[in-house]
Amino acid sequence: MKNMNEIKLLFQNSSLEDLPALMQEYETDERSGVQKLLSSAQKRIVAMEQELLRLEEISRYEKQYAEYQLICGIDEVGRGPLAGPVVAGAVILPADCKILYINDSKQLSEKKREELYEVIMEQAISCGIGYATPERIDEINILQATYEAMREAISKLDPAPKLLLNDALKIPGVSIPQVPIIKGDAKSISIGAASIIAKVTRDRLMVEYDKVFPEYDFAGNKGYGSQKHIEALKKYGPTPIHRRSFIQNFI
Repeated sequence: MKNMNEIKLLFQNSSLEDLPALMQEYETDERSGVQKLLSSAQKRIVAMEQELLRLEEISRYEKQYAEYQLICGIDEVGRGPLAGPVVAGAVILPADCKILYINDSKQLSEKKREELYEVIMEQAISCGIGYATPERIDEINILQATYEAMREAISKLDPAPKLLLNDALKIPGVSIPQVPIIKGDAKSISIGAASIIAKVTRDRLMVEYDKVFPEYDFAGNKGYGSQKHIEALKKYGPTPIHRRSFIQNFI
């Protein structure tokens, strides 16, 4: 008979596909430790079943418009910060994509976003990133700058998409058919993927800016108006990456 450590390793190293057989093997073992392992394994299976159902639900738009074949999800990150660019992501995923845990990037931990970024970049048919600088945001306003970043992201896709699934906005100046979806980053796997690559790209950029301007804690606040950021802004003044039109109430 295996000891508890050996059994624990078996459960830890078991794939979800192999768990039911392993659970059946130990279901009559009355040791409390084994019963806890069986309970945890059952929770893993239930959680995966729920995730697969969620994945099916957030793929409904991609299935609804499947005749377009090359469907691009597009989303932006960084409309609200006081500093840094607005960044747009555009992603074309394969049909029937099965990347688990894709969601609105705001609903995911930094670690999970980083993990999913790598998977998305590896499995996507094409990805594009677009930027609008703080200067451009001040020049034409944040909404128009967001549109520009989105158009840039779309222009970098190869092959070009046949349909755009957008998070709420309809992008002017684009001839590709568009479907705006309210809260689309949580309702469409393609938009969710775009949200993730845009968020990770922008966060990494703000971490680099933090090395240049350490007083503002850009690595921590990503350019948003945290207390430390605002205090530094009042003490040291704006940096070249601050949006002048956003900071008028602070300086």
